Amino acid sequence: MADVIALMDIDEEENQDHLSKPNKGENVVVFATTPTSKATPWVEKYRPQSLADVAAHRDIVDTIDRLTSENRLPHLLLYGPPGTGKTSTILAVARKLYGAQYRNMILELNASDDRGIDVVRKQIQDFASTQSFSFGAKASVKLVLLDEADAMTKDAQFALRRVIEKYTKSTRFALICNHVNKIIPALQSRCTRFRFAPLEPMHVGERLKHVIEAEGLDVPESGLEALKRLSNGDMRKALNILQSTHMASQQITEETVYLCTGNPLPQDVQQITHWLLNESFAESYKRISEIKTRKGLALVDIVREVTMFVFKIKMQSDIRVPLINDLADIEYRLSFGCNDKLQLGSLIASFTRTRSALVAAAN
Repeated sequence: MADVIALMDIDEEENQDHLSKPNKGENVVVFATTPTSKATPWVEKYRPQSLADVAAHRDIVDTIDRLTSENRLPHLLLYGPPGTGKTSTILAVARKLYGAQYRNMILELNASDDRGIDVVRKQIQDFASTQSFSFGAKASVKLVLLDEADAMTKDAQFALRRVIEKYTKSTRFALICNHVNKIIPALQSRCTRFRFAPLEPMHVGERLKHVIEAEGLDVPESGLEALKRLSNGDMRKALNILQSTHMASQQITEETVYLCTGNPLPQDVQQITHWLLNESFAESYKRISEIKTRKGLALVDIVREVTMFVFKIKMQSDIRVPLINDLADIEYRLSFGCNDKLQLGSLIASFTRTRSALVAAAN
């Protein structure tokens, strides 16, 4: 096992182009296991139990599956946005290695809570140093699973580097994170890296249809499209929205999905954009303030949706205006708690400047 990293260092610079191909880690779809309880969150109720249940990221999953079958599993670093199947994949690996005993053979820590150097020196090192049991030829090593590894302190990461080197013969380490740049290079070089990209809407829809059928839900096509749109490639988010909307309404329509999440409806966004592009400053301010109050909308959500709407329009035009950058600045300021009234005025002013630029370009 000592030469595994050299053999499987698929994330070296010479292989970066290979990893960045469109079919490399694009999407993941997971299929349900046997439901357990009505009270169980659907993200857990339908979590995959084996690598065969993962229907996309096939290049990544097949590689890990083959290494597991050949008893050549390296240290792993799985990174990418939330809800793309990273934790589910490594738990499926553990089940394949250890079967019903997998809970006794893995140490699962969330580095958001257990993030200091003491955890590395005590819990992780104690677990890695103890003798493991062999459940057949494939299960001769133990597994340490560190979720949210990008939350670990630098000192803890440097300490973990030495522990990985010392106990490679008896223990494998799997690091899971959202931001790989927060993992020190010394740790990255000791692991085989796999990137899990956001899910395509098509695959999110397939997964949601499976859950909808299993739960016997009433979801028209408009409701399904709303779920896919609001998930932004996050399968966990899509399932949580589906379950919470089901609790609030028997029929999961586009309107009920948006009302449950507090996001502005697409027609509201179009109406607000129309006011911004055509009405005076005072009239736009009055109407947007009124719809915010009446529908309980947050200005940051309005700005985010308007930005996406305007971006789609701008992609069809050759006119260069700084509107997108202005909207990004407003959203950034709102995230720090800036005054809503001032930022609404800034939003309307940005569109006023854009109108002037468009008129000047037309003339």
